[in-house]
Amino acid sequence: MNNFLIAPSIIASDFTRLADEISAIESAGADWLHMDIMDGHFVPTITVGPLFVEACKRATKLPIDAHLMISNPDQYVEAFAKAGANHITVHVETCPDLPQTIKKIRSLGCNAGVTLNPATPASALDAALPLIDLVLVMSVKPGFSGQSFMPEMIVKVEEIRNKLNALRSKARLEVDGGITVETLPLMYRAGADVFVAGNAVFKHPQGAGAGIKALRDAVTRIKR
Repeated sequence: MNNFLIAPSIIASDFTRLADEISAIESAGADWLHMDIMDGHFVPTITVGPLFVEACKRATKLPIDAHLMISNPDQYVEAFAKAGANHITVHVETCPDLPQTIKKIRSLGCNAGVTLNPATPASALDAALPLIDLVLVMSVKPGFSGQSFMPEMIVKVEEIRNKLNALRSKARLEVDGGITVETLPLMYRAGADVFVAGNAVFKHPQGAGAGIKALRDAVTRIKR
């Protein structure tokens, strides 16, 4: 891989200063704006919906990376596409006809991504891999911010990277959960090229810009 992307997770930001938080990461060189959409059913937490995505879209030129941790995503993908999401990622566990869901997302003009929970084997993606633009590996159990990184997910990233390479796929391989200056290099070496980071960016003592720089520097040190 010759490049990598940083996708700050807006759920970790200060919602009372939302426009300022988005402006800070955009100025600092963030690549995507990641949104964790949770419904209180597939995962226990409830977060935000299409109206929030639409509001953020008006505040930024960054691509919106919408991760739908929701039951029955087919019912809602059109709403998120209309709200301005550029990438829409669904869970393999929630899609009885995953190829059809992927087709629907792409028909709406969005990149289609698929993710899987930590307990779900990489083989669950095999039928979908030739069809998708993005794979998202959860390195924590979905539903709560601030969890500890699960190092056993490194092997899963390696496995999926090998599968994508065998297909000569250009799909991005994204990781989400516990990404810090210590864990990002581990996932980078394993083959990931998009890194979702919440607390490491928005809770950085010197601000979000410093958080993004620290994550980039962690990879730069590997390259050197």
